[in-house]
Amino acid sequence: MMSAFAELFAVTDSLTTVPMAGRTDAWILTQLAGAHGIVLQSHDLDRFRDLYLARLADEIDKPGPRKGVMPGVRPLLDVLHPRADAHLALLTGNFRGGARAKLEYFDLWRYFRAGAFGDTAHDRNSLVAEALAAIAAAGGPADTRARDVVVIGDTPLDVECAVNAGARSVAVATGGYDVGALRAAGADVVFENLGDTDAVLEALLSPR
Repeated sequence: MMSAFAELFAVTDSLTTVPMAGRTDAWILTQLAGAHGIVLQSHDLDRFRDLYLARLADEIDKPGPRKGVMPGVRPLLDVLHPRADAHLALLTGNFRGGARAKLEYFDLWRYFRAGAFGDTAHDRNSLVAEALAAIAAAGGPADTRARDVVVIGDTPLDVECAVNAGARSVAVATGGYDVGALRAAGADVVFENLGDTDAVLEALLSPR
């Protein structure tokens, strides 16, 4: 993102000024531009996205200290994916292309039939309704209510997204926020990680 922003607007070290965790990529660009006094033009979001995705393709094979699949993620998806009573969807602030690149790298994209992404959304809280519509369009139930949705995330903004929509929230402290911070944000259930598949399934599938 720093490389794309620098090429587009000739600003270096840009991301130090804006928090990123839990935000949409479109929101991040808007905040970066505002922090540097840049007035965005209508085509700048598309240009930034395309540059970012090109840089991501170059960078994704490089090693990193936190690069990998978090504990329990793949076993949980393996259990949920074939169930008729569970419908997996992505709800992410990432650009769709960025989310796909990251998840395909770890062979996780195939688990999700639908999703809502941060290509144009500035308010992440609007994405639950988009995800439900995407699930219905992909052949899932058309009458799913927000109260039947569980949002899994690792930031207080993920919790806020669920609460705002009337959905349940399961938070996991594998990101930049600990268990206490996620509980304080109002998460219904908080895990250190998703390693205990049975416990996570109970939290996800139990009645509200």
